[in-house]
Amino acid sequence: MTSELIIELEEGLKLNPQFEKRGGLLPVAVQETATGQILMLASVNKEALSKTLKTKMATFWSTSRNQLWTKGETSGDYLKIDTILIDCDQDALVYQVTLVGNGVCHTFDSKGKHRKACFYRELDIEQNSLQFIKNMK
Repeated sequence: MTSELIIELEEGLKLNPQFEKRGGLLPVAVQETATGQILMLASVNKEALSKTLKTKMATFWSTSRNQLWTKGETSGDYLKIDTILIDCDQDALVYQVTLVGNGVCHTFDSKGKHRKACFYRELDIEQNSLQFIKNMK
C-alpha cells in the first residue's frame, strides 16, 4: 500500500473497511452506550455491515453457523445502533448500542435469566483463575 493510500485510510473521511486483511471478517466490540459496558464481541462481513447500516440494528456474521444473523431475531433482545466507531486501520469496529431487551449472552445467571453481557467473569491475575464480577447486572 502506498503512503498516499495509508494516509487516506488513516486520516481521510471515506469509509473503506479492510475486510480483505482479515479473511473477509472484521471484529466488532459491542458496547452499551448508556453505561460503557462491553456486552459482547462478534464479527461482521460486508453483508452484515451493510444490513446494520441499513436497519440500524446490529447484524453479524456467525462464524459457528456460517450465516448472517441479526441479534434479537430469536431472543427478542435486539441491539439498536447508536454510533459505529472504526479504528485507525479501518479493520475493527465498535458498535455503541442501546439494548432493546434483557441481555445479549446465551448463558444464564444463577436465577435462570440470560446474562446482560458475555463478559461476566474477570481474571484474577495473582491467582490465575476466574471469578464472577461482583454486582454484574
